[in-house]
Amino acid sequence: MRGAWGERVAQDYLRERGYTIVATNFRTRFGEIDMIAQQGEYLVFVEVKTRRDTRFGAAREHVTAAKQAKIIAAAEAWLQQQPTTLQPRFDVIEVYGEQGAARPPHIIQLENAFGG
Repeated sequence: MRGAWGERVAQDYLRERGYTIVATNFRTRFGEIDMIAQQGEYLVFVEVKTRRDTRFGAAREHVTAAKQAKIIAAAEAWLQQQPTTLQPRFDVIEVYGEQGAARPPHIIQLENAFGG
């Protein structure tokens, strides 16, 4: 499945940049967070969008206001369960490509993409 592959690619991308993956696929009745990671003073709630290409627009365009609201609500639920002094941040990671393709995936990380 393309989404699961994209999430693994995004995890590797973040780890290579010094992030620690705290949780993946955190689900609540409010919504889901693909990945929660820590970097320095930030606790980063990550939405991963995987697409073959940009033919139908940028992947970030699929993180609608309604989707953002669900992610924020899920993050609030996480923070109630896991109190922290870290600063929350919401990132979107776009992964363009296909598993097994000759070319490596193209990854774009949009830091502080919403919620601020």
